[in-house]
Amino acid sequence: MVPHLVTALTGPLLDLEEKIIAATPAIERWFRLEWQEHTPPFYCSVDLRNAGYKLAPVDTNLFPGGFHHLATEMLPLSVQAAMAAIDKYCPDARNLLMIPESHNRHPTYLENVARLMQIFRQTGLHVRLGTLNPEITQPTPLALPDGNMLVVEPLERSPNGRRLGLKDFDPCTILLNNDLSAGIPDILQNIHEQSLLPPLHAGWALRRKSNHFTAYDEVAKKFGKLIGVDPWMVNPFHAKCGEVDLQSGEGQDCLAGNVDAVLAKIRKKYKEYGIKEKPFVIVKPDAGTYGKGIISIRDAAELKDLSPAQREKMSVVKDGKAVTDLNIQEGVPTFESIKESVAEPVVYMIDRYVVGGFYRVHAERGVDQNLYGPGSQYVPLAFAQQHAIPDLKAKPGTAAPNRFYVYGVVARLALLAASLEMERTDPNPEVY
Repeated sequence: MVPHLVTALTGPLLDLEEKIIAATPAIERWFRLEWQEHTPPFYCSVDLRNAGYKLAPVDTNLFPGGFHHLATEMLPLSVQAAMAAIDKYCPDARNLLMIPESHNRHPTYLENVARLMQIFRQTGLHVRLGTLNPEITQPTPLALPDGNMLVVEPLERSPNGRRLGLKDFDPCTILLNNDLSAGIPDILQNIHEQSLLPPLHAGWALRRKSNHFTAYDEVAKKFGKLIGVDPWMVNPFHAKCGEVDLQSGEGQDCLAGNVDAVLAKIRKKYKEYGIKEKPFVIVKPDAGTYGKGIISIRDAAELKDLSPAQREKMSVVKDGKAVTDLNIQEGVPTFESIKESVAEPVVYMIDRYVVGGFYRVHAERGVDQNLYGPGSQYVPLAFAQQHAIPDLKAKPGTAAPNRFYVYGVVARLALLAASLEMERTDPNPEVY
C-alpha cells in the first residue's frame, strides 16, 4: 500500500522517482560495483523522510531492533539475505551466538530478538542467546508476548582467552544486537578467532553520526551525478558542534552559529525550488539512538529559551551517557500519513539486500518532529510487491512497487555510506 500523501502528487519527488526508475539498470550496476569494493554492514535499518520535494535518510541504525515489525511474507527474503551474509564470514558456520540488549526486557524488543533467531535458524544455524548483564549467572528465561520463552545465558571466554561462547556452545559467529551505548565490556575485547558482527567500532561507544553524514555526502554526490539530479534531493545539510554543555551554556554560541548557517543553506535551496515551507533543523547527539535528546528548531534564538527540562533531555542519552557533541541536521518534514497520523518509512537490510520495512506512525507528533517514542505504531511496508522490479511504464506516484523501490535505493545509499564509515573508522583496518 502507498500511504496517503498530503502533498500533491506532482513536483520534484515525482521527478526524482521518475529518474530513479528510468536509471534502474545503471543504479543496480553501480551498487554491484560498489559492493565489490566495500563490505556492507551485516544488517542495517534506515529511517527515511519523504517531504514531497526530497526523499532523504535521517538516521542509519547498525543494530536494528524492529525485525518483528516486518511482514511475515518477507521472511524468505530475510533468510536468503542472512545466508549470503553468514557465508562471507563463516561459510561452514554451525553455531551463532546472539547478544541482545542487556537490560531491555520490553516485550516488543524481545519479539525482535525472537524474529532474528527464527531467521537465522532457518538458515540452518543453531542459535543461542548470551548476555552482557553481569547479574545473569545462569540460563534465565524471558517471556514473550505469545507465551513462548527466550533463554539468555552468561557469556564465557574460552580457556585460551581468544574465543567467546556459552557453556557447551562454541559459535563461529557472534551477532551483536546490542549497540554498546554503555561502553565496550572487557569480555568483547580481543576476540581473534571469531567474526564479531557488527564490529565493536559500530557501537555507540565509538561511533559518531557526523562520520556517517560525511560519508553520505560523498555517496549522494556520486549518485546525483549518476542519475542527473541535485544531490540535495536525497541528502540533508548538516553541521557539528563539539564540547557543548547545554546545562552551563558552554558551546552555545557554536551551536547557534551552526543552526543559523544550516538554516541559511536550506532557505537558499527552498528559494531555488520554490518551496514555501519554513525551514527547521534537528539538533541531536552525535552518538546515541532510541530517539533520545532530539529537538526541532526553526530559529537559533530558540536555543536561549530552552527550558531546564529540555536542556536536561538534550544532555543525557541512553544508559545515562552525557552528551557533549551535537549534530545540526536539516529537518526533512514528512508528508506521508496513515489514517491521518504522521508516518515515515523505515527500510531494513541484511547484507546488501533490502528485506522489508515498515511505516513508523505517530498520531500525536507533527510533520517536523521525531516519530520514535511512546505512542509509535508500526505498519509493515509491502516490499513483497516485487520491490526490486519497478514498473517502468507506470506514471510517477501511481505504483506501489515503484515507490518502495525508490525507498530501497535511497536506503541503500545510506547502507553504502555506513560501509565507508566503518572502513574509515576501523581501529584495525588491516583485519577488516
